[in-house]
Amino acid sequence: MSLFYFYKMNHKAGFVSIIGRPNVGKSTLMNQWLGEKLSIVSPKAQTTRHRVLGIFNDDAHQIVFSDTPGIIFDPANELHISMNKAVEDSLEDADVLIYLAEFGEKPENLLPIFEKLKNINTHKVLILNKSDLLKNSEEAMQKLRDWESLKIFDRIFPVSALYGANTNDVLLYLCSVLPENPPYYPKDQLTDRNLRFFVAEIIREKILLFYHKEIPYSVQVEIDEYKEQKDIDRIRAIIYTERESQKNILIGKGGEALKKVWVEARKDIERLIDKHVYLELDIKNKDNTRNDPKY
Repeated sequence: MSLFYFYKMNHKAGFVSIIGRPNVGKSTLMNQWLGEKLSIVSPKAQTTRHRVLGIFNDDAHQIVFSDTPGIIFDPANELHISMNKAVEDSLEDADVLIYLAEFGEKPENLLPIFEKLKNINTHKVLILNKSDLLKNSEEAMQKLRDWESLKIFDRIFPVSALYGANTNDVLLYLCSVLPENPPYYPKDQLTDRNLRFFVAEIIREKILLFYHKEIPYSVQVEIDEYKEQKDIDRIRAIIYTERESQKNILIGKGGEALKKVWVEARKDIERLIDKHVYLELDIKNKDNTRNDPKY
């Protein structure tokens, strides 16, 4: 009997899309399930700009998670439109759809999204995040009843993505409802993205963490050169700004601001690849990157 036939008869595999408004914890939740930091996280909204696949594997299951950008009700530029398109694309191949919300959100404020979800013929799960912030169980039960009244979702789970509370219960449930399929990806594969993508995202994460106002949202990071060598990898990254004046803000007085990005990004990159890194950061101006399809 071939290994493929064994998988086909006994193995479950499927695609699970995680969608929701910006900054509700989608990336934190996927990272919690995978036990790896694939998607960058920050306290700022719109941290995730791309659809990132994270692949969970055990002997009998493969779950291909899609971490998606936050849904933006009123897109202001081509970047926002592209981010919303990534969410829509993730729904097309989903065997299970997870809508992630915060307990504190009001269901009536999300009705435009839920009206669309009603017409999607797939298994739908609602996860209410940040349950650790609720004051008492009575408050939690009332909020659960508010969400249940929507009658859209097959199951509702309260979780804390940050601390992992109840996330294993959700994972077990997802495994139980997956269709029988052989693995879609090799069992040792963790994501569909390449190393250059993650290096660029690490640098962008540090910019999100260390800068304020418009700077984190108006920059894009591109890996211009990546040379793998025996003892050290040499990386040159370009940080594109939308305005010339933003370059000085990124650099900071005496170069201290950019040095902080460089130090912390290099640490995380070395942790990611388990190897020493020579990292060069360059800053260039590229007008209106958020309306340029390339960026």
